[in-house]
Formats: sequence, structure tokens, C-alpha cells
Amino acid sequence: MTWRSRRKNDSSPKAGGARKPSAKLWGIAVGGAAVVTAAGVIVSLATGNPTAPAPASSAPAHSAPQASEGAVRAVDGVPVGYPHTQAGAKAAAANYTTVSGSAEFLTNKELRHRAVSVMAAQGTAATATEKADHAAAGAVSALRGDDSKVSAKQAIARTGVLSAHVLGFDAHGAMVRLWTTTVRGSAAGHATPKAGFQSVTVTLTWESNDWKLKESSSSTGLVSPIDARQASNVTSDFAGYVPAAAEDPVLSGAAGQDGFPTPYGHNEQGARAAAVSATMLYGDPRFFTDEDWRHRMLKATAAPSVLRSVISDTDSTARLVMQNRGVGADGKTADGSELITRTAALATRAISHSDQAASVELWTASVGGVAGKDETQRPQIAFLRMTVDLVWEDGTWKTTAVTPSEPLVPSPPAMQEADSADSFADVGGASNAPATA
Repeated sequence: MTWRSRRKNDSSPKAGGARKPSAKLWGIAVGGAAVVTAAGVIVSLATGNPTAPAPASSAPAHSAPQASEGAVRAVDGVPVGYPHTQAGAKAAAANYTTVSGSAEFLTNKELRHRAVSVMAAQGTAATATEKADHAAAGAVSALRGDDSKVSAKQAIARTGVLSAHVLGFDAHGAMVRLWTTTVRGSAAGHATPKAGFQSVTVTLTWESNDWKLKESSSSTGLVSPIDARQASNVTSDFAGYVPAAAEDPVLSGAAGQDGFPTPYGHNEQGARAAAVSATMLYGDPRFFTDEDWRHRMLKATAAPSVLRSVISDTDSTARLVMQNRGVGADGKTADGSELITRTAALATRAISHSDQAASVELWTASVGGVAGKDETQRPQIAFLRMTVDLVWEDGTWKTTAVTPSEPLVPSPPAMQEADSADSFADVGGASNAPATA
């Protein structure tokens, strides 16, 4: 994939043709943005830095599902149909949390009640509905910004899953703890939407051949400071991410025998999913620390026409990051500090689509840093928009280019101090990677 700088008013690619790859493919530095700061801080996985998708899901407890499994579909706006695996449980927990935090869910009572009835396990719908109504009432002040009342059409409510840790799993149920970042506010008025962080514990039960929501609770999650190089955008910049203009990403938890996402549908939704997964996988810490994993991931996601250049560029990038961070193959520094990298998709927008090519814009939140005693390397979060170009090849969507554009940055969390660097060790590692799309 090709990373290129892009001006705000550049024209979008036309349907039917992918951008021509440039000499530098999937480079991490773009324009004047540095991969590593003078202090040796890792990728600001968003400040103009083109890469860093999030992690691949952890190994399932059962055998890897085939392509036919995990065919997620939507019922009343809720993704359903997950594989009976740990990755499937992670995907269900993530999607149910994302749906429950969406603008439509929080502002439309009828839609909210239908969605709860789809998500809820048998015998829990009444309690879940009451809890959802209470949460929606509590979100009013955040969604109206500085206006006198909430405008559902202008509401901004997006959730990105940065980490997913399986607390318990067996054939009958699962408990998953998510670390999420949220953006809430309004595209109207003058108050910029605010970022937030939550720790969400989701309890699931395997019922009617699917994962169903039994219980969900949330509290304030680890607070990561916004990269100092990213200033908050003005309110109107968020207009492209109101409910009618963009969609929440949908994770499937499905994977092939190689552990990477199975072939995507030959449609616009399939292209969106492929773009989300590729972006998330580039944020997995194994992207930097495990050459074999990185090469297999690239073969699974990048088009053959760009694969050689992609491997060359990403190998150089990974070495640079590890050298500047002093990170070994185990993802840790000499003093035991752990490399933390994560990327979550907050929203997707289709720019163009045809049978053979597609372009998808993603709004992402990326965390990069080191969990340890050195506070100067504390993981920071950055918000970036990027366009992912794809082609239909070998029976699936493959990525050919990723073009970062201007960041879309919310205001920092109100009245919350960033957590210490060593606090982030609990969300690192491949086992805490969210499921992919």
C-alpha cells in the first residue's frame, strides 16, 4: 500500500480504478511527520503517520473457522452471526458496545428498543432496555454540545475498541473486557466533540447458535493523552461523521486457517471490512516485533502488485521503531517495559466502489508508546483520517494504497488526567488484540 500526503481538497478516485502505487509503499512517515520523535517515542500512530492498524484477534479456543462461519449480518442495525470462538466473542462484545454507544441508539427510542431485543440474551431484554434508556438519558448533555437540545441528525457518537481481553471463555459463555475510546458531541454549535475512555466488561452467552448479550457494565478506562502535535478541530469539521454520513465499523471475528480474516464479500460492505481489518492489523504490536507474522499479514491483506515494496518498506519501519524504542523480539525493552500499539476504526465512509476497485475513508484512533516507568514514552492517542484503496483480486479485497489526510481531533477528556505509563501494560500484547472485521 502506498502512503502519501493528501491535501484536503484533492479529488477522490473514481470508481473502477485504483490509485497507481508510488515508489514508497505503506511507509509510516508521511510528509513532515516523523515516525519517531527526538525523544525516541514510537509511532504516533496517527499524526500524519499512515499506518498502525490494530491487532489481529487472539487464537480461538476451537479450530479456526472456515470462511462460511462468522458471516455477520445486520438485524435491526445490530450485527449478528458470530463464530463460536474467542475471536467471535470479542467481535460480539465490540459490536454490541459500539451499537450501544452510537448516535442512533442514544437518540432514537424505538430503534434502541429493537436493537436491545436483538442483542439481549433470553430473559434479559426488559432489564437491558431499562438500562439502555437510562444510559441514553445520561448522554443527552454530551450529544447536544453547547446547543439547547440534542439534534439527532447532528449528533456525533463514535466508539473505537482499542483492546479486548478475554476474562473467561467456554462453550457456553464468555466475559470480555474492552478498552474503548469514544467521541461524543454535536456537529452543530461551537463546542468541539470530546474524547473519552471507558473500560467495558461484557458478559455473553452462547444461545441460538450465536453470542448474545447477558450483561454489560462500564467505568472510566485508562486515559491516554492526545498527541501534543494534534490540535482539536472546529465543530463543523465533524459534519462528515454524523449518523447519515458514515457508518460504524463491524467486526466479524472470522478468520481462516492462517489466522487472518477470511475472504470478504464482493460488495461495498466487504470493501469497508477489508479496509478496517488492514488498518487494525497494522496497529498490532506484532507488526513491529515479529517479522514472520508481519510478512504473513501483508500477504493476506496487500495486493500482489505492491507486496514486494510493502514488505521492504514495513521491514525498514519496524526495525527503525524497535531500534529507537530499544524493543526486542518479545516486544519489551531491557527493563521489561512493553511496546503498546493499537488502532481502532471510529467510522467508515465509502468514497467509491465498483466490481473491481474501491476507496474507503476511515476515521481512526491510534495509541502508541511504551508501558513502563519512563513517563516520556507514555502511550499517546492520535486521531487520523485515511483513505484505503482496494482492488478485487484472488477472490477478496486487497489493499493497494493508504493515503492519510488531515487529522480529525476531538477535545481532550474533560477533567481527567492521563494515567501513568506503566498502567498501560494491562492492554498490551497480542492476546489483548480486538477481533478484526
